[in-house]
Amino acid sequence: MKKRGETVSLFVDAAKFKNSVHGSADCVDCHQGFKPDETPHAKPIRPVNCQTCHEIAPYDKSVHGRGENLEARKRGEVAATCKDCHDTHEMLSPSDPKSPTNRAHLSGVCGRCHEDEVSHYSRSAHGEALDQGVRGAPSCIDCHGEHNVENIENKQSPVYKGHEAKVCLKCHLDNPDVRQRVGPSARFIAAYETSVHGVALAGGNQKAATCSNCHGAHDMKKGSNVTSSVNRWNIPKTCGQCHPETAGLYNSSIHGKALQWGSKEAPSCTDCHGEHQIYAPKDPRSRVAAGNVSVQVCAPCHNSVRLNEKYGLPEGRFKSFEDSYHGLASKGGQVQVANCASCHGVHNIKPSSDPGSTINKANLALTCGRCHPGANVNFAKGSVHVILSPNGDKVLYWIRTIYIGLIVSVIGGMLVHNALDFLRKSQRLMSVRAGRVAPHHYGSAQFERMSLGERVQHALMFSSFIVLVITGFMLKFPDAWWVVPIRQMSEKAFAVRSLTHRIAGVVMTLVSIYHLYYIFFVKRGRRFALDMMPRLSDVRAFYTQVKYYLGLSKTRAQFHRFGYAEKAEYWALVWGVIVMAGTGVIMWFDNYFINLLTKLGWDVARTVHYYEACLATLAIVVWHFYFVIFNPDVYPMNTAWWTGKLTEEEMASEHPLELEQIRSEQLKDLG
Repeated sequence: MKKRGETVSLFVDAAKFKNSVHGSADCVDCHQGFKPDETPHAKPIRPVNCQTCHEIAPYDKSVHGRGENLEARKRGEVAATCKDCHDTHEMLSPSDPKSPTNRAHLSGVCGRCHEDEVSHYSRSAHGEALDQGVRGAPSCIDCHGEHNVENIENKQSPVYKGHEAKVCLKCHLDNPDVRQRVGPSARFIAAYETSVHGVALAGGNQKAATCSNCHGAHDMKKGSNVTSSVNRWNIPKTCGQCHPETAGLYNSSIHGKALQWGSKEAPSCTDCHGEHQIYAPKDPRSRVAAGNVSVQVCAPCHNSVRLNEKYGLPEGRFKSFEDSYHGLASKGGQVQVANCASCHGVHNIKPSSDPGSTINKANLALTCGRCHPGANVNFAKGSVHVILSPNGDKVLYWIRTIYIGLIVSVIGGMLVHNALDFLRKSQRLMSVRAGRVAPHHYGSAQFERMSLGERVQHALMFSSFIVLVITGFMLKFPDAWWVVPIRQMSEKAFAVRSLTHRIAGVVMTLVSIYHLYYIFFVKRGRRFALDMMPRLSDVRAFYTQVKYYLGLSKTRAQFHRFGYAEKAEYWALVWGVIVMAGTGVIMWFDNYFINLLTKLGWDVARTVHYYEACLATLAIVVWHFYFVIFNPDVYPMNTAWWTGKLTEEEMASEHPLELEQIRSEQLKDLG
């Protein structure tokens, strides 16, 4: 009788069998249907049943195991048996480097049935890494499983579409051996789960893209590899698998053609939409959302001096957009306003010289008409991207230049005048307090300066003016420190700002119209208008006052009801209201007035409106606030706007001729 382990078939290499994991077993432990001493043994021998010794229940339910039995084979169902993967008599442990099921050789085993897949895998980044012995490199079973391999369309499969991302993230996110060798950050990789693709897939949309849709299934390669599906040159084709119409538009665009020509700076799909962190265009987190696309997508390239010079692109385009109403409104939080894509297109961007371009001169009226119903050819007359320079829009440039000169000279003159006034009045008050000049004692009488109706007009005028200043400069300077907290109060802050600005403009206009009625049809109003009329005496008073300020004379100018300072401010206000109301109406009803005056005409109104607002605001702060607040004779405030009256001391200091006239009239009444 032979010892156990010595019963070896004549057809089996005894040495190989003894070195296998089954080397201590007898033939009859696996093979049934013959006796060990019979030579030759009976035929046929019943197939080996590995499950007699091995508990491999997952295999029975796997795609390989379901076709294992003879009846299934007769029906033509092909499946892998144990020996198809592990071999027969020379079966080695998977930990043995010589074993075909060792992870280093697994692809060769799987390739016996899956030749094409293994061919792709061997040339992939995964296959090359495994071949080089890189720690953590995946083999077939790391993705598909071992004995529980399933068809990828089966929900039980690890690589079922709904599970695939988890399989990939298991290494690329959770495995430290892999994490330390891959370039992208963990946050970048994990971003897929919150992307529009990841969320859609988690919600059951089987058409949503997952890892293999972009990177490939068995042939995934690094993005730097020119044959990789995620190489920038191949991205449009990859995305086009799910978005064929969009890819077609992109390929015919200036960006798509530039990429095809080999321009490495030409934007591809991922440059605009992102890579893993792709959000829906309507998602405010998306780079291509209405409020983000201009700044986050278009600006990095089109605001680049290097790229503009290299490709001969016009400079200052993004800056001009930022300074436009569209750009400022977008920065201020308004989403329903034109951005770069609104005019230039989304995927079908073409140069303006192309007849098919949305910004071709022949198509501009149609393009503008999407937001401005009824737009005619006048919408195209004038620069779309306004650049205020001698080589740009000359009309607007000179308007700005003239206004800046006016602001510097007028406001500068006011500052000098008020500084001299402040010094002389302060000196006089200090002399009184020091006892060098005897103080003058005044009575307790008060004199009417403003009637109730005039105070109401003044209150409505200054309150509407302040609101206009705040809401107007909120648009021009949306990132200012005092604007940001207001914007953060609500998503509707910009819409409220716009409505409030218009309401305040209407209030100021109505007050001005009423004031016209007041000065023409009300007796006190007519008196007011006559007293406000500039006269030659005002010029002489100004000359006298300047000499006093400069120390060339000890005599101050004597003023009646209104001095040159008040008259200058009043008539400047009249002019300012006319200009601001007129240009404001043009800007408000943009569709009508651009059709009437052209785009250039509208831009003129906008430029004048802004610089006139700057001039008016500075004039009020420097001139009016000084005389009614910081003026030493009235500090901390002239209260006539509230009480309607001035004290005898205030009258004597600011309006001595009027005080003298009032007293003279009172004496006549007594006489």
